[in-house]
Amino acid sequence: MARLHLFDLDGTLLHGTSAPLEISRQLGVEAETVALEQAILAGTIEPPEYATRVHAMWTRLTEEHVTAAFDGAPWLARIREVWAAIRSRGEYCAVVSLSPSFFVEKLTGWGAHAAHGSRFPAVPFTEPLDPTGVLNSAAKVVIADRLCGEFGVTRADCVAYGDSLSDKDLFGAVPMSVAVNADAHLAGLATHSYAGKDLWDAYELVRHAR
Repeated sequence: MARLHLFDLDGTLLHGTSAPLEISRQLGVEAETVALEQAILAGTIEPPEYATRVHAMWTRLTEEHVTAAFDGAPWLARIREVWAAIRSRGEYCAVVSLSPSFFVEKLTGWGAHAAHGSRFPAVPFTEPLDPTGVLNSAAKVVIADRLCGEFGVTRADCVAYGDSLSDKDLFGAVPMSVAVNADAHLAGLATHSYAGKDLWDAYELVRHAR
């Protein structure tokens, strides 16, 4: 049976940072975004408010900023090699993240079969953000189920990779999971755990496991 590997982005594929933080660094509003990330971790704001506030800070955002943020971000090593290996086995890989869709979707160019993020307007922004398009932890499970249908697998065939509270629901919904440089929210939930900067080493933990 084929498997579906579901990867988080912020703090998982990106080491110690998030897509919004890398984007904000390009615009000189990094400190403001750090404060928002601390607020969402503390539970004082929810994902729709977080997204609305970063959208409001990114009025000068261009595609050049997004590309620079993507290219300069601290990615884990060997992401493309892992996804190529997954494809070579007839399996599937997808990224599901709360970060902006315009950033997340760039990962299809690295070999992901699918990449889903919170729906943001096209860059540069000429439209407001629709908060109903912002993902949360529960939405990751909904998207995972939809991807299972597209790829002809079930939840029992899924492996989830994540690092934080936004991955908690998905880790609870699938039988196999890898906590990657994870915080305390995933303690005891993951079937495997990895700390480091090379995705291949995390993938090796479940490569042959069923």
